[in-house]
Amino acid sequence: MGKELYDQYACAAEIFRRCDALRPGTVEQCFDGTEEELKKTAVTQPCMFAMELAAAAVLNEKKILADAVAGFSLGEVSAAVFAGLFDLETGFRLVCRRGELMEQEASRFDTGMAAVIKLTPDAVTALCEQFPEIYPVNFNCPGQISVAGLSSRMPDFSAAVRQAGGRAIPLKVSGAFHSPYMEDAARAFAAELSEACVKTAALPLYSDVTGQPYTQNVTDLLSRQICSPVRWETLIRNMTAAGIDTFVEIGPGKTLTGMIRKISPDASARSYAEYLADCPESKDCARKEETIIC
Repeated sequence: MGKELYDQYACAAEIFRRCDALRPGTVEQCFDGTEEELKKTAVTQPCMFAMELAAAAVLNEKKILADAVAGFSLGEVSAAVFAGLFDLETGFRLVCRRGELMEQEASRFDTGMAAVIKLTPDAVTALCEQFPEIYPVNFNCPGQISVAGLSSRMPDFSAAVRQAGGRAIPLKVSGAFHSPYMEDAARAFAAELSEACVKTAALPLYSDVTGQPYTQNVTDLLSRQICSPVRWETLIRNMTAAGIDTFVEIGPGKTLTGMIRKISPDASARSYAEYLADCPESKDCARKEETIIC
């Protein structure tokens, strides 16, 4: 992921090189890593961060400018760097540590995640209350909520979902992220954040924990996010209510774009690749009211 950006844009290549200097092998993993390798949380997070910031740099260079930023899970750290809360090196070191801590916690428990579709948030929450080891963790969009918990309880939970008229789809992740199983990782990451230099943000950054823009509680929100539900639907609705009507996804795919279209059908949501395809070098690429989503 990101190879085309690296080959075509000097600003993107520079982001990749700076990340690789801090964590040798990052570029190779991004471009040539196996699926098994990239599924490891300690690998996934720094690779995603490098790719996302590279894409954001290209958009910025083409004057596709953001009025506000947000990020889903790891992407919130990328968004925080883009907003100016951390410099690139600090943000990358934090992401590397975040991945290590979350992988460490994931290895302590036999846990997993599943996406529940066709049920309301209230229905999923009520089902989880019947299974103390299963938690609703990602409120993605209408009709899609992710849950996390003990692998041994997932078959019974999935059966309960079917009885309620929904479907539980296992996710290819290595742990129960954004659940209480990550509380120790969140505490350790808070300690890391307390040592980091936090700057004044140049753009509003929306929080996965609250769905609202950050104020001054950067350490609390960024660390608590690790063991708290991602309230993505609430976040996007709050952004649109604030006047944001155009969203650009900068990750390696279109997952968030699809979610945003379900949450706010009237908004424009596209991937960075789609934007760049419509924005050749010879064209004036200025835009207004853009939101870059990590």
